[in-house]
Amino acid sequence: MYRSSNVALNESTFQKSSYPDKPWWEAGNTSVRNRGMTIEGVTEKGAVTFLLFITSGMTIWGLGLTGQPEVAITLFFVGFILNAVFSIILFLSWFTSSFQGLFANPLFVLTYATSQGLFIGGITYAIEHFGGPESGFQGITIQAFLITGMIFGAMLGVYRSGLINVNHNFRIALYSAVFGIMMVYLLSFILLLFGVSIPLIHGSGPIGITFSLLVIALGAGMLASDFDFIERGVESGAPKELEWRAVFGLTVTLIWIYLEVLRLLIKLQHRR
Repeated sequence: MYRSSNVALNESTFQKSSYPDKPWWEAGNTSVRNRGMTIEGVTEKGAVTFLLFITSGMTIWGLGLTGQPEVAITLFFVGFILNAVFSIILFLSWFTSSFQGLFANPLFVLTYATSQGLFIGGITYAIEHFGGPESGFQGITIQAFLITGMIFGAMLGVYRSGLINVNHNFRIALYSAVFGIMMVYLLSFILLLFGVSIPLIHGSGPIGITFSLLVIALGAGMLASDFDFIERGVESGAPKELEWRAVFGLTVTLIWIYLEVLRLLIKLQHRR
């Protein structure tokens, strides 16, 4: 059975019931339908998704730097609202496969990437420009981006070298740990609504830093699981439309890693 800890890439993905017989974006195109999932296809779709994410994030920065904060704030809140909707869908996906078809929809994937770019672009701009020079946050956006890229490259190299064996036990342990982290996030959000925060893990002390390192390590493990899922999908001749689902899964993982790396850098800066 194919299983991934990523809710967009799990064992139900290759079941015929999890995707339509003929996706709406391929209507009348039988040649596309007859081709299977390929690494090249995942790479091309991933590049488009990544470009859209970067462009939307840079749009927020561009508006802020050119003296158009009202437009930037409006776009940020659009991203915030869409991000909330996507977060609910992703959370519910842990308990039902009803949303699996959405994850193979290019419009859904590209909208997700755009909304995340707007949301994260607004957050990073605020962190760097509203904290003041004394905050030490200048350049933290690029630092987090480079570290995330290095984690991706390192995990791809480790996976391709065979140093990580993504077997059944690995996936079960990873899935359980990630689910536990998601529950911590949910509890933190609920308590925040009542003005209460979970102590230690969000602070800049040793426990808070260790927590961030643990989350980043789990994110790296998810990358390995996602790489394995994609490789097995290609080997099994999975349907072409699942390339979008693979891209969505990787996008979710990389954004999660980026945000946690950003949090870790902020915690480390607070310790100085």
